[in-house]
Amino acid sequence: MTALLLVPLGLLLYFLSGDLASIAGISPLWLARVSGGLLLAWGLFQLAASARPDDAKVGGLVAGNLLTVAALLPALLRLQTTLPPSLRLLLWLVVGWLGLAALLALLSTPLGRRGGEAGVR
Repeated sequence: MTALLLVPLGLLLYFLSGDLASIAGISPLWLARVSGGLLLAWGLFQLAASARPDDAKVGGLVAGNLLTVAALLPALLRLQTTLPPSLRLLLWLVVGWLGLAALLALLSTPLGRRGGEAGVR
């Protein structure tokens, strides 16, 4: 689910035109390219990790999503009145999507590997 957001967003940021960057308020275009590359790599990793999920991959997904939400949410709340409405809506959707993906990943992780309760044989 996270990869469905990260891969297109990474591609969009990586191939962002100068005109669209000025509308979105992104001044150094190289920052958008680096961010797009990182998001694309993260999304592709999530696609590859979804083939054989384990505790470490799920933990990495949850930690990465929650760290991104923790980085975006204070900035979004602080700059809410100065951001253009379309960018504000996009950021709220990204924060909500990543938070929901983290929550669903936590809830879908099995408690124990040997059936039954965790730690009980």
